Amino acid sequence: MSASFASALAAARDAAAAQQYPQGSLYVLATPIGNLADITLRALHVLQMVDAVACEDTRHTQALLRAYGIDKSAWLGVHRHNEAEGAQEVVRRLQLGQRVAYASDAGTPGISDPGARVVAAVRAAGLPVVPVPGASSVTAILSVLPAQAEESAFLFFGFLPAKGGERQQAVESLRQEVRAVVLLEAPHRIAALAETLAALGERELTVGRELTKQFEEIATLRCADFPAWLQGSPQRTRGEFALVLHP
Repeated sequence: MSASFASALAAARDAAAAQQYPQGSLYVLATPIGNLADITLRALHVLQMVDAVACEDTRHTQALLRAYGIDKSAWLGVHRHNEAEGAQEVVRRLQLGQRVAYASDAGTPGISDPGARVVAAVRAAGLPVVPVPGASSVTAILSVLPAQAEESAFLFFGFLPAKGGERQQAVESLRQEVRAVVLLEAPHRIAALAETLAALGERELTVGRELTKQFEEIATLRCADFPAWLQGSPQRTRGEFALVLHP
């Protein structure tokens, strides 16, 4: 554990321990999208308290918790390929009275990340689900959008289809969208997305790359200029992307 987080664990107990944390509850817990300091005190307290941690990638989340000085013995891998079976194991543990936290690799579970089926299964079983909010690439990129208050409505689209034809159709469907549109993309597909969005010409786009991390980059440009912007530096095709197609 970094010494800088030792006081955070104590502060988490002082700030959050007095709240109610019912047994037999699923805690849907947001984790940082890059910057470890973006964890909340309440999230730290819940992670110390729960009986088991369900997560998208146990290796990734174990490393995250170790950075905060938290050691758990009970782990459940619940990802896109085993979400139905994993959800039933979470339900079984909750029915035994255990507290379980669910975390995706980064950000808030269920928002373009695994977790929605887990929540649905838990609610279908009549068991409580408690949100533990925190970092989100969606709200992070929207907060720096140069928009007026009357333009604050937005559509969250997430990841566009991977196949070229379907992706093109999806972008065409957004051409007349009067709201801002939030998109997410992985580094290995960002160049293809840039070429597709270029068809929207003068429409403005805000690109957020590696949000909250050391080499964070945010730029607003025309869709037509997006491919050239990516090619302007070899670093620009690396990292995770959150983008906003302007109203």
